[in-house]
Parts: sequence; C-alpha cells; structure tokens
Amino acid sequence: MTPRPRVAVVGGGRSCEHEVSLASAASVAEALDPASFDVVRLTIARDGSWRDEQAAVLDLAGAVRALQGCDVVFPLVHGPHGEDGELAALCELAGRPYVGSGVGAGAVAMDKWVTKLVAEALGIATAPARLVTVADAEVVGWTGPVVVKPVAAGSSHGVSLVRTPGELGPALAAALALDARALVEEVVVGREVDVAVLRRADGTVVASPALEIVVDGLFDHAAKYGGGADFRVPAALDDVEAKTVEEAALAVYTALGCAGVARVDFFLTATGLVLNEVNTVPGMTEHSQVPRMFAAAGLPYAALLDELVRGAAPR
Repeated sequence: MTPRPRVAVVGGGRSCEHEVSLASAASVAEALDPASFDVVRLTIARDGSWRDEQAAVLDLAGAVRALQGCDVVFPLVHGPHGEDGELAALCELAGRPYVGSGVGAGAVAMDKWVTKLVAEALGIATAPARLVTVADAEVVGWTGPVVVKPVAAGSSHGVSLVRTPGELGPALAAALALDARALVEEVVVGREVDVAVLRRADGTVVASPALEIVVDGLFDHAAKYGGGADFRVPAALDDVEAKTVEEAALAVYTALGCAGVARVDFFLTATGLVLNEVNTVPGMTEHSQVPRMFAAAGLPYAALLDELVRGAAPR
C-alpha cells in the first residue's frame, strides 16, 4: 500500500439490507482517519447501479475503474449480492485487495443450510431444521412451535416465530419472498451469545469478548433496530462457557475460510452450545455489535477499522 492508501468504501446494494448497509458505510467512511487514509465513497443503488461520490451513475466498467483507482476496497454491502461473495468476486476480477472474507467463505456463510453442515462436521450443534422450497411449502406440516427464516438473508428480515398452525403459511410466504429456500427450525431455548473473530493485520486471529443479547421474545428486525434489545458486553459467562464459545467461534471462522472480521452467533442452552449463524459482513457502525465487542477488549472503533484496512491483501 501507499503511505496514505485510497480506500473505496462501498455501501448500499440490492438486498433488503440496503439501508443498514448505507449506515455501516457512512459510519466507516467517517471514522477512517483522514491523516492515514484517502476515502472514496461508492454506493450501489437498489437497482444495482453504482454511484460515485457526486452521485453520478457508473456503469459496470466505470465501477471497476473506480475500484482500480483505489488501493483497497472496504465492502459493506450486507446480505445477498454483496456479503454472499458477489462483491468480493468483483474486487478479485478488478485486481484490488479488499477487506473481509473471500468469495467462497462469503457464499458458504451466507447460506444458513450449508453453514449448518459445516458446523455439524466440526461437532458443533445447530438447531434441527427442515429445508423448504416454494415447490413444497404447501405440504409442510405443523409439528409445534418453530422459527422460519430465509436461507440467505440478514438483519432478521423474513424471520418469524411461529406459535400456532395458522401462522406457518404466512411465515413461509414471508421467508420465501426473500429467498427461494427457507429453513423451518425447531425453537432453541437459551441465551443468545455472539462472538466476533478478527484476523489482524499481522495475521494473528483473535476473538472478542462475548456479547449477550437480552430480548423479550424473538430477536427479529424490529427488536434489532428498534431499541428493544439489551446488548451486554462482556456477557456474564463463567470460564468454561467463555472458553467453549470462543473455541467454537474460532473453529467455525477457520473452517469457513473467513478473513477480516466475522460475527458468529450462538445459543447457550442447558445442554450445550448451538450455532445460529455466521455474518461475514456484520453491521459496522460504531454502535453495532462487532465494534462494541472489540471496544470492550480495548480495541476502539477507529483502531479496528485500521486493522481491517491494513490487513487487506491481494487474493
């Protein structure tokens, strides 16, 4: 990198997480030290078109040229068409180093069904689930309370806690409106505990203190962004629980081939740890979960971003 690298901060995107992504990108762009980095803001509109800092429309060739004019790309496009490896692939085709996980890790982690298979191969439990498509949604029978979610979506969009038989059909319709596949999971009763894992610029991999989410009911989109959840960091875990959660997060991060920072979400139940999901492009405002966790470990927001940018490497 040059002494003062040009960093393309990319936000927006075509998914239902567009607004969340814009918030992450704006926060990161503001927090990157202008004495250390020259920030270039790029936005992907809801229709997939790109905009430069003056809001001028760029075609794909123009977007690639904009990326190639920077030393590093910081992708902050959450959800499908970004976090799932698509933006990482464009950076690789453009020959630009970028922050975060590569194409394979992004695609696998975004797919909650495949992530379950990886976790179970590691000996980490996941919620028993059934994979449902549009073709077989109407024949899904009632087996008791379940959680229905899209296979590949984020920010808890399309997630429903189904308590009665009559709620199952609408919940499946909501999930399948966002993805061609949905998961019908058994309800897991336990504490919701998250850990962030970071590959630092020197190549070492570290886990943050755990964060516990305390919420009355389902941690859905409204609870996540409406102020209805209480984030407690560090989580009140004993030494054995803390070690178990950290080791599981590191194992999943490594097995998926993640880079940069990822958030690994668990339930801590009476019978042990259960993996919920993995986010390779987690929310990155200063008040998001990942920055809070690392701040609790003594790594403030600006320093975390500095680690991420300086840790970006050609793929």
